[in-house]
Amino acid sequence: MIPSGQATWTGLSSSQARERFERDGPNELPRAHRRTPLRIALEVLREPMLAMLLAAGGIYLLLGDKTEATILLLFAGLSIVITIVQEARTENVLEALRDLSAPRALVIRDGDTLRIPGREVVEGDILVLDQGDRIAADALLLESRQLEADEALLTGESVPVRKRAAQEGETADVAPGGDDWPQVYSGSIVTRGSGIARVTATGSHSRIG
Repeated sequence: MIPSGQATWTGLSSSQARERFERDGPNELPRAHRRTPLRIALEVLREPMLAMLLAAGGIYLLLGDKTEATILLLFAGLSIVITIVQEARTENVLEALRDLSAPRALVIRDGDTLRIPGREVVEGDILVLDQGDRIAADALLLESRQLEADEALLTGESVPVRKRAAQEGETADVAPGGDDWPQVYSGSIVTRGSGIARVTATGSHSRIG
């Protein structure tokens, strides 16, 4: 069943959605090979400044100056540990961000509303947006009923921004964070109102990608 007010939108057909999914791939951020702490440590050891610090410590050790050698090697070891911790945290944040970018989505296909995994959303899909939804892809608002969105994931600003419906022929592609634009973005949260939007970009082609 199509909720009241959405009967004018039929969305893509199942065959169109399947073709676009095969063409563009899943609506997901690229997953790079996860780096282990050992790999991060090896990358750090390739840094010229750290290599010089280790070499200087080794030279002092050979010259018998154990105090200077110990200080230099301790600094080098501390730098390696701090870098490993920071890089490991970054890997975890990126993985969490990737998971947030592909929630479940309510779309209109073949004239019916369907709840599908976010990874199956394709360009041209019609999204049904409501308060509390995390937006599954970049999209152009076709209808807006006092819709506001939190775009902090993209802008760092926690204040929601107002959205409006696109005018006829409008294809705005503006940066996140501004009020009264018809564009909504993957990973953003609808904090107020509701709307209908047509997907314009998915996966790595979206702003969050």
